Amino acid sequence: MSDLLEQARRLAPVMKALADENRLAILLAVAERDRSVTELTAATGLSQTLVSHHLKSLRQNGLVTVTARGRSNIYSVCCSAVAEPIELLAALADRPTTPATTGA
Repeated sequence: MSDLLEQARRLAPVMKALADENRLAILLAVAERDRSVTELTAATGLSQTLVSHHLKSLRQNGLVTVTARGRSNIYSVCCSAVAEPIELLAALADRPTTPATTGA
């Protein structure tokens, strides 16, 4: 049981980072393709300051990586362990919503 609690303690900050819709939008954009802050600003409609603020959280939680390319920093999804679930969530969000049914 203690292993599960330790795993949950390590995972909680990551889930918190994903729970913010602005950070999730940034992550969805980066999952489509690697992007600079300028590109993320255009893709999300957020200010550059806000994008940079949220990227810091995503980096700290190991969800994105950054590579210097000329005068720009290019952000990428860290790994397939994040990219694959994000792609699945994006597909889920694109599905038409239907009312939940109960098995009563």
